[in-house]
Amino acid sequence: MPAPILISNASLVNEGRITEADVLIRDGRIDSVASTISAPANAVVIDAKGRHLIPGMIDDQVHFREPGLMHKGDIATESRAAVAGGITSYMEMPNVKPATLSREALEEKYQRAAGRSMANYAFYLGASNFNIDEIRALAVGQACGVKVFMGASTGDLLVDQHDALNRIFAECPILIATHCEDTPLIQRNEAAALEKYGNALSADHHPVIRSEEACWLSSSLAVSLAKKHNSKLHVLHLTTARELALFTAGPINGKNITAEACVHHLYFNNTDYPQLGNLIKCNPAIKYPTDQQALLQAVKDDLIDIIATDHAPHTLEEKCQPYWDAPAGLPLVQDALLALIELVKREIFDLPLVVRKTSHAVADRYGMVDRGYIREGYHADLVLVDMNNHTSVTKARVLYKCGWTPFAGRTFGARIDTTMVNGEIVWHNNKILGKPNGKRLEFSAQAFR
Repeated sequence: MPAPILISNASLVNEGRITEADVLIRDGRIDSVASTISAPANAVVIDAKGRHLIPGMIDDQVHFREPGLMHKGDIATESRAAVAGGITSYMEMPNVKPATLSREALEEKYQRAAGRSMANYAFYLGASNFNIDEIRALAVGQACGVKVFMGASTGDLLVDQHDALNRIFAECPILIATHCEDTPLIQRNEAAALEKYGNALSADHHPVIRSEEACWLSSSLAVSLAKKHNSKLHVLHLTTARELALFTAGPINGKNITAEACVHHLYFNNTDYPQLGNLIKCNPAIKYPTDQQALLQAVKDDLIDIIATDHAPHTLEEKCQPYWDAPAGLPLVQDALLALIELVKREIFDLPLVVRKTSHAVADRYGMVDRGYIREGYHADLVLVDMNNHTSVTKARVLYKCGWTPFAGRTFGARIDTTMVNGEIVWHNNKILGKPNGKRLEFSAQAFR
C-alpha cells in the first residue's frame, strides 16, 4: 500500500471558507481534516505553509481530440497539461471522428483513457437528429451528459430538427448540455460580412458573425424546451449579457437549468483580437467588454453556476490560416486555473468563489460521487497553489500537443505547486510525476431525480 501523505499547515479553501488545517491522505482518499494531525510513522509529510490547498478543478467541457483528430491532441498529452494546471478531472466532448453517438463508442473512449489519462475522466454522448434510441437507453454513469449542438455544428452532431430536439429534451434520462448558436443567422451574417469585407475579413469580425442574436435565439429555445419538458439542462459557454436574463440566481442545488461561463470569455474581450487574432477565434465568439463585465458579475451573483475551459486545441499551422479557414477553439487547461486566480489577484473574484465554481458546483450539478470537496472519505484530488509565486508563460513550458497557448508572454501572479489525483502526486515543482492514475468518474442517480 502507498505510504500515507500528510499535508500540514495549509490554508485550506473549501466550502466558502479559508482555514488553517492539516489533511491526512490514506489509500487515495482523504482520511482526516483537522487543525492539527500527528504524522503516522511512515507518512510522507508536505509542509504547505504559505500555500493554499484547494480541491482540484473539475473541467466539464474539454475536447481532447481522440479518436480521429490526434494530430491536435490526445487523452495522454492533454491530461498531462490538465494536471499541470490543477485540473484533476475532466468531461470530454463527442465531436471526434467518428463522433461519439452510441453507447458502444462511449465505452471505446473509456477504454482509451484507462491507464493513459493523468486525470479522472468521463465522456459525453453526442446527440443527433437520429440517435434518440441511444439517448433514451443511457444508464446513469455511462455518460456524464448528452451534448446537443443546437444548430451550431456540422455533420452527424448537428441537431436542427425540431421534432428531434423535442424528443431529446423529453426523453433524455440524464443531464443535457447544449452549445447554443443559431446557424441560419450565422450563415446570413457570414454572407453579409464577406460581401462587405471580402479578403479583409479577420478575427475582429468574429463576434459580429457569431452574434449576440445568434446566441440568444438558440439559448432561449433550449431554456424553453427544458421548461416545457422539465429537463435537466446545462447551457455551456455563455458569452452575452442578454442571455443572462434566461437564468435564475441562487445556489446550484435544486436548479433544473444551469449555466456555464468559460475562462477565455471571462479573461479576454474583442479588444484582444488585434493582438491575438485567430488564436482566440472560438465558438461562441469572445465578445465585447460589456458582455465580459456582465459575465464576471453573473459569476458573482450566481446566475452563472460553473466555470470551465472548452479546451479545444488546433495546430498553430491551422490557426495561422486566413480567418475564413482557421478553425475555432484554443488550448486552455494548463493555464485556466491560473487565469482565474489572476482575476482573484485583481480583486474581481475571491478564491472560495473560484473553488465553488470550478469544483463544488461541478460535482453537485453532475452528481459526482465523492469528488469536488475536501471532505473526509472523498477522493484526494487536491491542488497546492502558491499565491506568492509567479508563472511565466513560455513556449518551453507548454505541454499541449499543439505546442502553443494564447497566454504566451504573460506572467500570472501564482503557481500551481502540486497536483494530486486519487492521492498520488502527479505534478510537483514544474514536473509531471508518476504514471497515469486517472479513474473513470462515477455519478449518482440522485442528481437526475
